[in-house]
Amino acid sequence: MKPPALNRPMTRRKTIVATTIGNALEFFDFTVYGFMALLIGKLFFPTSTAYGQLLLTAATFGVGFIMRPLGGIVIGAYADRAGRKKAMTLTIFLMALGCALIALAPTYARIGVAAPMLIVLARLIQGFSAGGEVGASTTLLVEHATPADRGYMASWQFASQGLGILLGAVAVGLLTATLSPAALESWGWRVPFFLGMLIAPVGMYIRRHLEESLDVETPAARAKARRSSLSVVCSEHGRTVLAAILSIVGGTAAAYVVTFYMPTYAVRELGLPPTVALFGAALTGLLSFGLAPFIGRWSDRIGRKPLIVWSRIALVLMIYPGFLWLNQSPTPAVLFAVVGLLSITLVIQTVPGITMLPEMFPKHVRASGMSLVYSVGVALFGGFSPFISTWLLAVTGNRLAPAWYLLAMTLVSLLGLLWLKDFTGKDIDAAGAHQPA
Repeated sequence: MKPPALNRPMTRRKTIVATTIGNALEFFDFTVYGFMALLIGKLFFPTSTAYGQLLLTAATFGVGFIMRPLGGIVIGAYADRAGRKKAMTLTIFLMALGCALIALAPTYARIGVAAPMLIVLARLIQGFSAGGEVGASTTLLVEHATPADRGYMASWQFASQGLGILLGAVAVGLLTATLSPAALESWGWRVPFFLGMLIAPVGMYIRRHLEESLDVETPAARAKARRSSLSVVCSEHGRTVLAAILSIVGGTAAAYVVTFYMPTYAVRELGLPPTVALFGAALTGLLSFGLAPFIGRWSDRIGRKPLIVWSRIALVLMIYPGFLWLNQSPTPAVLFAVVGLLSITLVIQTVPGITMLPEMFPKHVRASGMSLVYSVGVALFGGFSPFISTWLLAVTGNRLAPAWYLLAMTLVSLLGLLWLKDFTGKDIDAAGAHQPA
């Protein structure tokens, strides 16, 4: 039974704010790195060709996702053993450490090969942190909700991602517009990462004063903590894990291609100015932040699965014509229209999707299950989407190759939904709600 304090309006608002700060910071850092890919490639991978620099930078963007499954397993287990609050305080500390390494890293011209190694280390730390952050924070939001509004509470996880993307795009846009190319290359690119270092302590302070949603003091909880949460998730809920991973691959691949790869694609392949591409990414963040809570409410009324299925069908129908239209008419108006339409379908499918993941698992392994599913799905099919898209363009010479990749991932993701149960409006902590598979 959920302690009554968790449902107080002030407690719920504090939970939303604390979660939003951490998630927004995570995606702010990832967004800035993605948008600075060309410049970072020049500063830290100068011995490669222009294409090689871009490919290496995209790979370094993706390498952060390699650590997500490990971070999900370790921090998810910690959240199920010590509590969601402690896990979330740890993740935001690690985010600040990753920001500091990137902000202070000397370039290749100063220390040689050690420079890209520092960037890779920072990305690995950020990936480890992010793997546990999403699971712990989404679980906390869901456990502070009632059965009637879990979609709304969980929607703030995705809304905060949109806020981070929006702020990251605006920050890079302002720096690009106000600084000379020499100043941007010399010191300007470091400014967003210093901002991340300053924001993190505020998030840590707020998170330390959250209401814990997991009772770790009961004898039953201590007995369950003796077993590895990963072994429980895999042995008792293995089919759910596999189905859930399949269900999110389409959304994560589309999200990272549309949000992080599209600016580079628009600049490098279509000749649009960098500021226009950044405004397109900012539009994605704005739509995600603004629409997510409303989609969460909608999913609480009509269910998670209908929204996911129909929005993914819409995405499948829109992907190829959208890329084709953008290639035939590479103008700012067309870019904004394509990015805006694709972003709306992403919000409609991602909010109920991210709500479903913690609903799939019992409370004593909920953070572990959520973290494992999300981090593996994102690591395999999300973070490396820019790398795969860049590689496909080089191999095929076809500018529409990213569209075919997204189309395939979206169709595969529909299969996973067949084996997932929709818990909309149901008590996920009731006895027998999660029978081992």
